[in-house]
Amino acid sequence: MALSGIEIFKFLPKTNCKECGVPTCLAFAMSLAQGKAELTACPYVSDEAKEKLSVASAPPIRTVTIGAGDKAQKAGGETVLFRHEKTFFNAPGLAILITDAMDDAEVEARVSRADKLEYERVGLTLRGNLVALKAASGDASKFEALVNKVKGLTDLPIILITDDPAVMGAGAKACADRKPLLYGATAANADAMAGLAKELSCPLGVRGENIDDLAAVSQKLIDAGLKDLVIDSGARKMNTALTDHLAIRRLALQKQFKPFGFPTITFPCEMTDDPMMETMYASTFINKYGGYIVLSDFQDQNLFPLLLNRLNIYTDPQRPMATKQGIYEIGTPTEESPVLITTNFSLTYFIVSGEIETSRVPGYLMVLDTEGLSVMTAWAAGKFAADLIATFVKKSGITDKVKHTKLIIPGYAAGMSGELEEELPDWKIIIGPRDGSHIPAMLKEMSA
Repeated sequence: MALSGIEIFKFLPKTNCKECGVPTCLAFAMSLAQGKAELTACPYVSDEAKEKLSVASAPPIRTVTIGAGDKAQKAGGETVLFRHEKTFFNAPGLAILITDAMDDAEVEARVSRADKLEYERVGLTLRGNLVALKAASGDASKFEALVNKVKGLTDLPIILITDDPAVMGAGAKACADRKPLLYGATAANADAMAGLAKELSCPLGVRGENIDDLAAVSQKLIDAGLKDLVIDSGARKMNTALTDHLAIRRLALQKQFKPFGFPTITFPCEMTDDPMMETMYASTFINKYGGYIVLSDFQDQNLFPLLLNRLNIYTDPQRPMATKQGIYEIGTPTEESPVLITTNFSLTYFIVSGEIETSRVPGYLMVLDTEGLSVMTAWAAGKFAADLIATFVKKSGITDKVKHTKLIIPGYAAGMSGELEEELPDWKIIIGPRDGSHIPAMLKEMSA
């Protein structure tokens, strides 16, 4: 069971050296307990303490990584049932299914969608994460050829799917350096699959006929020395699959049941032929508690809502969503286009940028980092103050983009206009509307 901050503090050197980046050992212990720091950041913790802490503080659900490098996809590592208790950290990976029964054109098209379908949202890039390669033919050479082809087309992490150890071996050895997930260990082939996973140092996917069978196979693989497992109860009906996921999570967290202490993998692609129902099933598993989710395809209308749902579930509920500080071009602005400024609270950004687009008057929207606070809150907290705005304006490079020196500030911040004029004596400060819906009328009048 994960240790509390006070329990971790007992193992620390208590020197308050600050070399870990926080003021005191107690603060560092609290950060460790919350999963916001690594024990390796403390240069003076003893080897004995490291050993005890690594075992005692290990999360009940192991973190498993598929792939290598920057695009490696982690799952697991969670310690709570509900996100209001603590942030969920490792968002589920979404995989596109590709089989060796598909022709080259279809394979290339799917890999292209997996690589190129991405969306900008609140300053983040949202996209799918993995390719799932299935040996539908049962032919080892065809499967190996598919793996080599896909490996040459993309650097996304790979899931290999077959329950034939010989076929799996051919595919896995072709991409062992990419650390793929070998999915397909069952009661019938557990020994052979375990040997292959050990030989190649790859995570192993485990499938049961039901949740009891899964527990037995998982325990057998644990006894064989495997640590990185991804588990699947085998259910392909939604009600049973959801019930299994809830049971797996609860048993792992509340009962410390070791065979279920791993992230799960689920296959909405095998539950229905209806793309919309598949999307609904996948959304359910994002909420409750899929680690890796295999989809039959990536299409805009299906992938985008899943990515948004994942973003909502795996965003820290105690931290406001924020847009990156900078200058955003709305439309195709020129040297004469208006310049507006606001905070980096994502909702504020999208409202203001949307109203500028609605006006059809191209402009520059300057976004100041206020730690994700709205205009009124940031102003009251001193994070949207005249001196900070002035420094941002001077250093942002906006004067290289426009000839004029007119700055439109939010109506709710009108009280700072005089102070801002003192900080920016060369600029004319224009007080904008308090309601974003009035921005289009103002911009149209200014450009008339």
